[in-house]
Amino acid sequence: MQFGIFTVGDVTTDPTTGRTPTEHERIKATLAIARKAEEVGLDVMAFGQHHNPPFVASSPTTTMAYVAAQTERLLLSTSTTLITTTDPVRIAEDYAQLQHLADGRVDLMLGRGNTGPVYPWFGKDIRDGIELAIENYALLRRLWHEDVVTWEGKHRTPLQGFTSTPRPLDGVAPFVWHGSIRSPEIAEQAAYYGDGFFHNHIFWPSSHAAQMVRLYRRRFEHYGHGSADQAIVGLGGQVFMRKNSQDAVREFRPYFDNAPVYGHGPSLEEFTRQTPLTVGSPQEVIERTLATREYVGDYQRQLWLMDHAGLPLKTVLEQLDLLGEEVVPVLRREFAALKPAHVPDAPTHSSRVASAAAAAQQEVVA
Repeated sequence: MQFGIFTVGDVTTDPTTGRTPTEHERIKATLAIARKAEEVGLDVMAFGQHHNPPFVASSPTTTMAYVAAQTERLLLSTSTTLITTTDPVRIAEDYAQLQHLADGRVDLMLGRGNTGPVYPWFGKDIRDGIELAIENYALLRRLWHEDVVTWEGKHRTPLQGFTSTPRPLDGVAPFVWHGSIRSPEIAEQAAYYGDGFFHNHIFWPSSHAAQMVRLYRRRFEHYGHGSADQAIVGLGGQVFMRKNSQDAVREFRPYFDNAPVYGHGPSLEEFTRQTPLTVGSPQEVIERTLATREYVGDYQRQLWLMDHAGLPLKTVLEQLDLLGEEVVPVLRREFAALKPAHVPDAPTHSSRVASAAAAAQQEVVA
């Protein structure tokens, strides 16, 4: 089981002070958060991709390369790589390059994003969102798995005898998670290829998450990749902690009430009842995370959103201390004790290289 955090790179005014960080401060804060994530023993940090204010996450590969140079163990992922509006040739080359720089500590989550205007900015039509996700990923896989690609599709210019460089590290492409909140087509796509499915249900009830994950698991088995409970599942969540639950609620409430996405809507209490948002003590976070297994089954990756809604860097780093010292060690033990032996661990570059070598050896023997 991998535990980590994700960021979307929002630049948001702190409602308790009225101060808005500069873009430079927010970018530097992201780096400090990544270093802290490794320091406290987290496995993963995932970085978003946005191309509009108030976000400063337009180039995740640049940030990830910088973080890779400053860390040793942290696995670097994306909380969205925009497969719909980013050229798949660009994705193939950028992430293979990053894979080499980070010695394999890279995977990525593909998504369509939640910002409609991004489509025309990059010459696309939002009405083609699902088509773009499917066609672009089919091309991306070929670019990573075939040395020379000749291809023609509907949404980009054809390729004739094209080789994407550099080639993936050790001949093994970065692992791909397909991220979706509400689109069954994306769960189907993940299942078809035997890839991971990441359901970031931070704005949706557990019943919806359960439905989406069940669909993915059922189709994963249908396509012959293993039994349904062996499908590779990741989940998103949000937490805010203090030693005392009442202190956590009191401190987080102004941030929740004024958050750009969910502020000025349901109350904090209503939102925490209906979604994975947990505001309370470390023990409450442990209990609620463990309860997730009851409706999605055994899963491989849990990421939390920690640095949003204008929370100051000092507070975020304190949250990571609590996560690393009091929450994740307990969750590691509990999830490990509950996981059946036939359910796989989260894929890593080294495990996938070993699997590829074993498969090649079997072919030789056969």
